[in-house]
Amino acid sequence: MQVERIDHVHIEVTDRDRAADWYGATLGLARDSDLAIWAEDPMGPLILRAGDGRPALSLFARACAATSRDTTIAFRVNAVAFQTFRNALPNPAILSRDGVPLQADDVVDHGLSYSLYFVDPDGNRLELTTYDFD
Repeated sequence: MQVERIDHVHIEVTDRDRAADWYGATLGLARDSDLAIWAEDPMGPLILRAGDGRPALSLFARACAATSRDTTIAFRVNAVAFQTFRNALPNPAILSRDGVPLQADDVVDHGLSYSLYFVDPDGNRLELTTYDFD
């Protein structure tokens, strides 16, 4: 057996609709209408899809505890999308891991990629990364 790819990641949020709106406005993730029936159950997932139409995140309504370790979800984008996101900073809705608005100069140069690290409104750790290093 060989895994084809990661299908989606489960995250806990205090309010699925609010989180879906934030992920839509921040990362362009959209509600997956094909899987919307699962969200009819208050304990079920609200599925968000990426730009390729595939599931990316499953939002579960739970009481969120503080993150106790580095469980970052990294989203890969091309250089144009990365620069567009970076040029829109600072944005008060996008906070760094330190709880202050993420700044354009918060880019981390990994030598083979660039990344920006931030959190969603529920404290889930996120990374936007591009391998279009040139």
